[in-house]
Amino acid sequence: MTNPQSQIHNSPLVQVVVTGIGLVSALGENLATSWQNLIAGKSGIKLQQVFPELSPLPLGLIGQKPTSLEILRDLVVKSALKDAGLSSPLADCAVVIGSSRSYQAEWEMLASKIYSSDRLSSVPKGEMANWLETLPHMNAIATARQIGSVSTVLAPMTACATGIWAIAQATSLIQTGQYQRAIAGAVEAPITPLTLTGFQQMGALAKTGAYPFDLHREGLVLGEGAAVFVLESAELAKQRQAKIYGEVLGFSLLNDAYHPNAPDPQGKTAIASIQQCLERSYLAPSDIDYIHAHGTATQINDLVESKVIQHLFPQTVAVSSTKGATGHTLGASGALGVAFSLLALKQQILPPCVGLKQPEFDLNLVTVASQQKIQYVLCLSFGFGGQNAVIALGQNCDEHNN
Repeated sequence: MTNPQSQIHNSPLVQVVVTGIGLVSALGENLATSWQNLIAGKSGIKLQQVFPELSPLPLGLIGQKPTSLEILRDLVVKSALKDAGLSSPLADCAVVIGSSRSYQAEWEMLASKIYSSDRLSSVPKGEMANWLETLPHMNAIATARQIGSVSTVLAPMTACATGIWAIAQATSLIQTGQYQRAIAGAVEAPITPLTLTGFQQMGALAKTGAYPFDLHREGLVLGEGAAVFVLESAELAKQRQAKIYGEVLGFSLLNDAYHPNAPDPQGKTAIASIQQCLERSYLAPSDIDYIHAHGTATQINDLVESKVIQHLFPQTVAVSSTKGATGHTLGASGALGVAFSLLALKQQILPPCVGLKQPEFDLNLVTVASQQKIQYVLCLSFGFGGQNAVIALGQNCDEHNN
């Protein structure tokens, strides 16, 4: 008897394109504003004291105070559907929405109330009524409810690699013919006392700002943000004459199996992940015009990532990280990187590495936005636990030829 799953995976892969983007970041409350501020070299990072018990820190806040996961998700999902020319309900649309921290802020507030009351029974029942809605996967379930989807729902949680993981999983669902459309991305509202204290205890937080690949970089700056994409088969997009940002050519998801929070100093699995992504995308290192780097501005990440890029690519390939402008949005960072990379492809503009003043590494780092012919882009995300996520994007041939 033939296994239907083997038939799916042995059939030719379907071409997957991006037809809608919703984005919010410290740079702006929508995709257009964030992009314009990015290419203007602006940063959304400011010194803030958001919790009285903690000292002021540079942060990438969207508003005047930390926002909620629910608000960010609702905003970017609506924006992505509108941008794609779609409306709810979308019953047959797969949902892949990830988050590194998910509803951690709500859990911290609840824990604080329980601790101050000294016993769970003292917490008002009304505040406990919706606790199931704050389980990590419920962010993705809420998206399915929001768009009226009764299809597959996935909720990846793989540290800073979450955003690319989500897009890769959605791409796979379409490539293998299981769905023709998916909404995918990541949402992160990480400005919480525990998250800030944890990174501070590790010595990973910057004191004045984020300066990726700079000789005087201090560490990462936490930022809020979200990016969600409408992915479709090229056939469906063509049928409905949808606008196309670009094509997902391939991806790779490997792990170091090395350390809870430090990358392999030789970058062996990061190198293997990039090579696998290129092979799956039928590309050579010399084909890549621009690399959106993970670029957290920590000492070890930028050092290892630079080694990896230098090992694989010609010195001429353009490189930048946008975390000096948005802050590090943890699980959403790869999704923001994909969104900015798609706009780079669409507008043929290289986004700058905001915050970079004195490069430490021999890379072709973009310091000012500039026009350049861009056909193929690689986006990198390297998360805690050695999660190496890489995705290749390209101009859609049909769209480009039209």
